[in-house]
Amino acid sequence: MSVCGTCNSGDKSNVKGCKNNGVCGTGGCNKLNSFDWLIDMDLPLDEQFDVVEVRFKNGKKDFFRNVNKYPLYNGDAVIVDVPNGHHMGFVALQGELVRLQMFKKKVENDDQIRSVYRLATEKDLQKFEEVKKKEQPTLHRTREIIAEQKLNMKLTDVEYQADGTKATFYYSADDRVDFRELIKKLASEFRIRVEMRQISLRQEASRLGGIGSCGRELCCSTWLTDFKSVTTTSARYQNLSLNPSKLSGQCGRLKCCLNYELDTYMDALKDIPELKKPLITSKGQAKLQKTDIFKKIMWFGYDNENSWISIPTDRVKEIIRLNEEGKKPATLREDDIEAKDEVSEALNSDLEKLDKKFQKRSKNKKRRKNRKFRNKNKKSQQ
Repeated sequence: MSVCGTCNSGDKSNVKGCKNNGVCGTGGCNKLNSFDWLIDMDLPLDEQFDVVEVRFKNGKKDFFRNVNKYPLYNGDAVIVDVPNGHHMGFVALQGELVRLQMFKKKVENDDQIRSVYRLATEKDLQKFEEVKKKEQPTLHRTREIIAEQKLNMKLTDVEYQADGTKATFYYSADDRVDFRELIKKLASEFRIRVEMRQISLRQEASRLGGIGSCGRELCCSTWLTDFKSVTTTSARYQNLSLNPSKLSGQCGRLKCCLNYELDTYMDALKDIPELKKPLITSKGQAKLQKTDIFKKIMWFGYDNENSWISIPTDRVKEIIRLNEEGKKPATLREDDIEAKDEVSEALNSDLEKLDKKFQKRSKNKKRRKNRKFRNKNKKSQQ
C-alpha cells in the first residue's frame, strides 16, 4: 500500500483521506486531474490506443507510447524515456480519451512520441522518494548562490529526474539573465546536469498553488492549462471597479476568471444603447449613473438632484431618437403616465429605514434626558 507523497495523508501501513492508495481522487493532491468517463468501456486489446498520458510533478503531463502493451491503469507508476535518461511518472489517462487530448493539444501521433520502458518496481519508488528529498535542500542552497552572484531572478521550484542525474530549475525574471556561471557552480556542487527553465508569473502561481479570493484553489493549479490574455477592458464591460488590488490574482496579474463571463456580458451589451452625451428633457440634462446589463435598466440623475431615476433601455432608445430629432420629452419616463418606479423605491428604502431608525433613537435620547432633568429637579426641591 502506497502513501500520498504530497500531503502525507498516511503511513506505510495505513492510508488516510480518500482511501485511494496514494492516488488522490479529490483533486487536492494531483493537480490538473482528468476524469476518465470511458473507463468502463471495454475494447479489444488490439484496438486500444497505445499512447498514455503520464503525470509528473506539479501537474506537468506528457504523452508516451506503450510499445510493450503493458496493462496500464490510472495511477500506475511507470518508468518513461526522457532526453538523457529516464524518469518516473504516474499514468493520468489511458484509452480513447488520450487520442482526444492529443487532438486538443495538437500533438501528432508520430515517431516523436517517446516510449514507456516498464512498470515501476518497489526499488524504483524508493529511489524516487530519495531523489525527491534532495529537492528542497537544493532549492534553498541554489537561492543562496543566486544571492551571492547577485542575479536578478527568482527561483521557484526544483525538479529532480528519477535517475538522479539531472535537475530542472524553474525561475522567473523580468529581464534576460546570464546564468552561465550559476550553471557551472550548480553542476560542480550537486554533480548533476542542470537545466534552467524560465516560466511566467502565471505558471509560477500554478506550480506553487494557493487559495484565491473566492476561497477555492487557484484555477491554474487545478484545471486551467491555457492562459489567455486578460485586459482591463474585460472589467470595464462587466462594470467592475478598476481597483488593481481586487482585480489581481496571486500571480500579480489580472485574474483569469475575468474572462469567464465576458462573452455573456458582450451578448447582453448588444441591447444596451451607447450614450455619447446626456439625455435632454424639459427638466434638464440627465446623466447616466448606473446600468444593470441583464435587467436592461439604466439609472439617470439630474445635476441638481441626488436621486436617481431608473428607466428601461427601450425608453432610453426612444429619448435618444427624440433628442436627435430636436425634441425634448417632458420627463425621463413616459410622458402620459408617471408610473411608480419600483426599482428606485427599492434603492431608497434602505435610506428611509435608516432615517426612521435614527429618528427613533434621537427621540428616545431626548426622553431620557428629560427624565433625568425632571428627577434632578425633584431631588433639588426635596
